[in-house]
Amino acid sequence: MSLKLAKKIVVWGKIVVFAGLVIYIGYVLRQQRFDWTVVQRQLQTVAYPERWAMALFLLTPVNWGFEALKWQILLRRVENVTFWAAYKGVLAGVALGFALPAQLGDTAGRVLSLRMNRAGAVGASLVSGGMQFYVALVFGAVAWGHHLMVAPDRATSGGQLLLVILSLLSGLGVVFGLVRRPVIGWLEKRPVAGRFAKYWTVAGQYDNREIVLALGAAATRYLVFSIQFYMALRLLGINLPVPISASGIGLVFLAKTITPAFNLLSDLGVREAASLWVFAPFGIPAPVLLTATLTLWLANVLTPVLVGLIWVWKLKLTAE
Repeated sequence: MSLKLAKKIVVWGKIVVFAGLVIYIGYVLRQQRFDWTVVQRQLQTVAYPERWAMALFLLTPVNWGFEALKWQILLRRVENVTFWAAYKGVLAGVALGFALPAQLGDTAGRVLSLRMNRAGAVGASLVSGGMQFYVALVFGAVAWGHHLMVAPDRATSGGQLLLVILSLLSGLGVVFGLVRRPVIGWLEKRPVAGRFAKYWTVAGQYDNREIVLALGAAATRYLVFSIQFYMALRLLGINLPVPISASGIGLVFLAKTITPAFNLLSDLGVREAASLWVFAPFGIPAPVLLTATLTLWLANVLTPVLVGLIWVWKLKLTAE
C-alpha cells in the first residue's frame, strides 16, 4: 500500500467517524430537543454555581501544568529546558492542534519551541502522547468494568469482550515497557524503520525512573482533568453518585482518546457524542449534559488555545 493511498484512507476514515458522531448527536437532540429553559431550571437547583465554575477554571493551568511537567521530564534526554519553557511549548502545541490535525499540531508546537535537536524532540512528543493514551486506556478499562455493573443492559457478550480486550491491552503496555529497549534496538536495524531512527530512538533511552516520573505526571493530569469534568457536571446540577460519575468520565476520556479527530475542534464532537451515550442510562437531559461538556471544553481547550496563540507567534521554523 502506497503512502499516498494510506493517507487517503486515514482522511476518509476520520470523515466517516466525524459524520457518524454528528449524526448521533443530531439523533439524540431530535429525541430531546435542545431547550435552554431546561438548562436554566437545572442551574437554579445548584447552590453557589459560581464556586464550581471558579474551581473548574482555576484547575485549567494545573491540568496543563502537569502536561508541561511530563514534557519537561521527557525532554531531558533531548534538551534541558525550564518548566516555564516546557509550559510555553505545550500551549503552543495546543494552539496549533486547534487548526492542524491534533497530534501533528501538538508535536509541531512543542518541537518548534526548541532551539536544538528537534528530531529527537519528535520522539519525546510521541512518547508523551503514548503515555497519556496508556493512562486513559488503563483507567478506561477499570471504568468500563464498573459501568457494566451499574448499567447491566450493556453487560452483553460484546461488552464483556470489550472489557477483556481493554484489560489485555493494559497488560501489554506493561510488557512493552519492560522490553522497550530490545524492541527499539531491533527496529533500528530494520532498513525501513532505521531511516527514521533519529526521530524515535530517544524512546529507548529513558530509564525506569524517568518512565515512572512521566507516567506519574500523566496519571495526575488525568485525575485533575477528571475532577474538572466532575465540577462541570456539578455546575449544571448533575449530581450522580461519585463512582458512577467517575466511571462515566473515564469512558468519555477513553472514547476521546481512541477516536480519530481532525483537530481539537472536531474533538468537541467526540466528547459530546460519548457523553450522551455513556450517561444515557441515568436519565440526564441531553441539553444539560451537552452544556456541561461544552463548558469543560471552553475551560480546558479553548482557553489554553487562546493563551497559546501568544507563543505560536514566537516560534522559529529554523533550529540553531
